[in-house]
Amino acid sequence: MSARDEILKNIRMRPRADAPRPPAYRAPSPASDLVTAFAEKARAVDAEVLILEHDDEVPAAIAELLRAKNMAARIHLPPGSDLALPFETLRTPPGPDDAAVTHAPFAIAETGTVVQPSRAGAPASWHFRPGFEIAILRAQDIVAHFEDLALDPLSATVNLITGPSRTGDIEQTLELGAHGPKALAVLIVK
Repeated sequence: MSARDEILKNIRMRPRADAPRPPAYRAPSPASDLVTAFAEKARAVDAEVLILEHDDEVPAAIAELLRAKNMAARIHLPPGSDLALPFETLRTPPGPDDAAVTHAPFAIAETGTVVQPSRAGAPASWHFRPGFEIAILRAQDIVAHFEDLALDPLSATVNLITGPSRTGDIEQTLELGAHGPKALAVLIVK
């Protein structure tokens, strides 16, 4: 008998105790206020979050965000977007030095994630192009957990955006904007 066979024989002969089954997984419950829970998690991953009371506050909030980043009052909107904003608006794909504004149909409070399914007039690639993405989100569209989402089964792609794009692959140095926006802002409209 070889040493290998002897070792395996000893292992097989040891008495085994049955391990208890772990409890079923339950996702942690965010605070009862989903807006606050989402905002805390999103800010923790370097997203800017502004909570607005009314739709009419959105243009001023966008103007302030652009001014803070020293960007022109020019935005890119997806071709099928129904947003009407008082800025120079381009319907062409944004570049790495541009700001893009989108409507976010969902968000997840547990992780601070904006959910962007592809849909007519809102291609999935839109979220990888701009240097600065501004997502407009309705407070009632925030769900507690990923499992609570009611996604259209026909969505070809779903982008889960948790903060600005980042990587730490090169020399373990954090780089923002590796494969998407360097900055993300979320405007939550109550």
